[in-house]
Amino acid sequence: MAKKELFIKRVYEIVQELKIPLIDERVFDSAKVKDSRYPTQVEFVFEEDESVIRGFLGLAEYFHTVVIKRKDTFYISTPAVIFILESD
Repeated sequence: MAKKELFIKRVYEIVQELKIPLIDERVFDSAKVKDSRYPTQVEFVFEEDESVIRGFLGLAEYFHTVVIKRKDTFYISTPAVIFILESD
């Protein structure tokens, strides 16, 4: 399996484990994440350390929000900050 496929698979496994709602292309036809409206953008880059994924998903728990997957990138949106998780 390619690195990006393993990354996405591991995010899905942890999302299920933590019972965090995830919205992906199986649920919608297309979604636009307009990150220009956020004053702050925080990017997480997965480099084979699972703690990055767990830290990112912990934010969804903390803010009681959903995770949005678009292509190979995951987003958590709050009123003032957008958190982005992607693989290097």
